[in-house]
Amino acid sequence: MSSLRNLSLGSNGLVGQIPSDIGYSLPNLQVFTLQNNNLVGLIPTSLENASNLQVLDLSNNSLHGRVPSLGSLAKLRQVLLGRNQLEAYDWQFHASLTNCSQLTKLSLEGNMLNGSLPGSISNRSTGLETLLLGSNQVSGSIPLEIGNLVNLTVLSMENNLLSGGIPATVGKLQNLFILNLSKNKLLGQIPLSIGNIRQLGMLFLDDNDLSGSIPSSLGGCLGLVQLNLSPNSLDGFLPKELFTGPSLALGVDLSRNNLTGEIPEDIGQLVNIILLNLSNNLFSGVIPSALSRLFFLSSLRMEANRLEGPIPESFGRLLSIQYINLSQNELNGTVPESLENLTMLEKLDLSYNNLEGPVPTGGCFLNSTLVVILNGNKGLCSSSRSSKLALPLCDPETKNHALLLLILIPLVAITSVLSLWFLVTLWKKRVFEFPQWKDVAITPFLCFIAQLKRSQVQILPRNCETLEKVVQTLPRNCDTLKKVSYSDILRATNCLSSVHAISSTRTGSVYVGRFMYDRSLVAIKVFNLNEAAAYESYFTECEVLRSTRHRNLMRPVTLCSTVDTGNHEFKALIFKFMVNGSLERWLHCEYYSGMPERVLSLGQRICIAADVASALDYIHNQVTPPLVHCDLKPSNILLDNDMTARLSDFGSPKFLFPGLIIPKNLVEVGGTIGYMAPEYGMGSEITTGGDVYSFGVLLLEMLTGKQPTDDFFVDDLSLHNFTDSMFPDRLAEIIDPHMMREESQPGEEVWMQSYIIPLVALGLSCSMKSPKDRPGMRDVCAKLSAIREGFRSLILNFPH
Repeated sequence: MSSLRNLSLGSNGLVGQIPSDIGYSLPNLQVFTLQNNNLVGLIPTSLENASNLQVLDLSNNSLHGRVPSLGSLAKLRQVLLGRNQLEAYDWQFHASLTNCSQLTKLSLEGNMLNGSLPGSISNRSTGLETLLLGSNQVSGSIPLEIGNLVNLTVLSMENNLLSGGIPATVGKLQNLFILNLSKNKLLGQIPLSIGNIRQLGMLFLDDNDLSGSIPSSLGGCLGLVQLNLSPNSLDGFLPKELFTGPSLALGVDLSRNNLTGEIPEDIGQLVNIILLNLSNNLFSGVIPSALSRLFFLSSLRMEANRLEGPIPESFGRLLSIQYINLSQNELNGTVPESLENLTMLEKLDLSYNNLEGPVPTGGCFLNSTLVVILNGNKGLCSSSRSSKLALPLCDPETKNHALLLLILIPLVAITSVLSLWFLVTLWKKRVFEFPQWKDVAITPFLCFIAQLKRSQVQILPRNCETLEKVVQTLPRNCDTLKKVSYSDILRATNCLSSVHAISSTRTGSVYVGRFMYDRSLVAIKVFNLNEAAAYESYFTECEVLRSTRHRNLMRPVTLCSTVDTGNHEFKALIFKFMVNGSLERWLHCEYYSGMPERVLSLGQRICIAADVASALDYIHNQVTPPLVHCDLKPSNILLDNDMTARLSDFGSPKFLFPGLIIPKNLVEVGGTIGYMAPEYGMGSEITTGGDVYSFGVLLLEMLTGKQPTDDFFVDDLSLHNFTDSMFPDRLAEIIDPHMMREESQPGEEVWMQSYIIPLVALGLSCSMKSPKDRPGMRDVCAKLSAIREGFRSLILNFPH
């Protein structure tokens, strides 16, 4: 096989050593990949003989010894040796790479490399785009020559023994998107020059000993979506420029520093942020009310500071918030009743402040253990004898104030209604008595009316013809379709950089980016038109999105159909970026190192399953002709900021037209092994029953936490068979224990009998091997809706 060019044996169970003569036996190798195996021993030096080698991937094995000299391989583009047990000593191997002028990616993370980085790290390697050296034992300072790697998009050297300061030359890396120097021993100040990297998206300098103030120049990094500077020894004020330029959508962690002064109101401009941690600093003053503008915020931590004043009533607008910690401050005043509106809240810690007065009795305050922590506030009291918050009853005078409010609120409401009627009547009179005013509209009012339902528009006077004409001429919504050019997409994704890539398939890739005219992140699906199937996928997806409209279907913001700089066809769909990612990342976060360790509760899983069932019921039974998704799986279910599930990836669905041709092979079906209905493997026609099977597997996966392709399932054992063998008496042994964490108040047995068993039974019936034994999605959707409503009712009525 001496002519072999591509040898790819990754992700198998290979053991033993790589043959020492492989470079001589296969001298024409261009791609050699053995990643994700159990290989041991040394990397063969004979690879130097494979002079045409372009990709070498031996990552995630147990290889040891030195990294061999690869200097004779002038065509090398990628060297991936991460997560082994390799040693460097004097870094001679790196000096040999100076001949590899085409090298774009060097991955050595997770080894035992030691010694100092040589200044020659940049010699003739200016084309290098990705340099991964994290989780080694590299010591010494970062060489000044690092700034010569001007094409770098990712520089990752976290979890090493690096010392000294961060060189100012990093500011020359204008293409950098990720800079990760966390968990080292770096000293000194953060260089002002980092602010020159306008494309910088993620900056991690946490777990060092950096000092000085946070440079205001970071506000110049307009692409910054994530910033972590905790813990260090930073001091000084928070620069307002940090909150007026970057979006910081994926989070800011400035905790465990010595930052002082007031938290600026400009922080309210981070409208897309999901995580904000300012805890364990020396902040003083009041909590900015502008924080209430952060509608996507899921975690807010400001504990252990010197904040004073009341908690803003406007915090009740943070409807996506799941975690609030304001403990160990000097806050005073009452606990705002608006916090009852925070239905997503999992933990609220207001302990050790100077709060006083009655504590609200609804919403999250029904939970005395997992949600509300009020210890160390001596002035708080309870206005309800049934409260479980272990607080003394309030003075009766407090009840008089509540009674006064009950009288005043109806009076204010009646006055408001009468005032509105008077204004409408007066405006109508002006329109008909003064013709010159007939074309003058109260724009905000009309725009509001235009968005009401048809039945609501009928509240307008029937004889107000002028107003009806104006309303009819308004568009159905006040937004216009955004125009996106090819150059806009290049700027938003740093020229379609792999760093921006979220996922990739044969027919296309999805990138995260942000257009210069918009602060919101978007997901851009770019179709690989070199693949014949990509054209069909693009037009199918457009047709599906044109023919459907449902709250649980992922719909695009706009599209781009043009030619690129080489005059080749270019097609892309632009979607709203789902801040909570895919369902797969929540169910199996252990496979995603960058994903926070958050889990889905039982209630959230029920709601997500009901959302997906509603979407499938819609495309099966309310779209003409019926539509089959064909690739239902957790990675194709995205979660919005309020955890609403949206079914995505409509590149392979099939409309059930009369006379639909039966696919000749599984590739034409377009499904995924483990979720694909078994009848498709026997050449059966595509039906809605295939989606029902996939949904059943998905539901069982959500309840057990096990993937259908798990290594545990061998021979004839499947997720369905395994679950069925434990049903119903031994279900407690196999269900995902995380989902019972927040909702164990009524007792595990209640959950098991009322919800777990019915849900598992539904998943088993949907994933039956024979299509005729499966229910339709209309019945499945109805059952899940009933389970969801029953669950909500039990939570609301359970005596806490």
